Amino acid sequence: MTTEDLHDLDALASLTDRVRRQAYQVVAEGAGPVGRDEVAEALGVGRTLAAFHLDKLVAAGLLEVSYARRSGKTGPGAGRPAKLYQVAEAEHAVSVPPRAYQAAAELLAEALEQAGAEETLYRVAQRHGRRVPAGAAGEADVTQLLAGQGYAPAPDGPDRIELRNCPFHRLAERFPPVICGMNLAMITGLLAGAGLDDRWAARMDAAPGRCCVTVSKK
Repeated sequence: MTTEDLHDLDALASLTDRVRRQAYQVVAEGAGPVGRDEVAEALGVGRTLAAFHLDKLVAAGLLEVSYARRSGKTGPGAGRPAKLYQVAEAEHAVSVPPRAYQAAAELLAEALEQAGAEETLYRVAQRHGRRVPAGAAGEADVTQLLAGQGYAPAPDGPDRIELRNCPFHRLAERFPPVICGMNLAMITGLLAGAGLDDRWAARMDAAPGRCCVTVSKK
């Protein structure tokens, strides 16, 4: 096992504590950077305990810290900037014994790109999306459907849903046309398979810090 593997193992081991794991979930589900007061309130624990677990998650590389004044005031009397937490961009994965699935995925994506076989990938991705169990279809299930596939959906008004996480982020950075197109095809298939495609549509809508696809009402 490499030093990087051990670091990833330490990071994931930090989530074995129940309160710390819940604190991470509160931050991960937030619409933006989250303060310790929000975490403390969500978990029903004191501010000091919340800050302790949040800082442990920062030390493990699972969260990142920023500072901002939550009141919106500036200048004298505005108070000190609040310490805010958000999910770190770094990814952590451990396999025992070591497996190189990421390397294999990168090789396959590069081969598809060079062969010009993207359309075949998109058809397969859409079929895969249709086969994903969706439960009882309905408007309330759209976010659950997307959350179940790791997209971390966040409503942006009543008619639009942003996807704060790309499950294939590292591949999308290296092969954006291939992987973003695959995301679009798979989400289109998810909506169709759940019987939601008469009300919702997936669209390419790239922006920094989130998935390249959004979902909007028709």
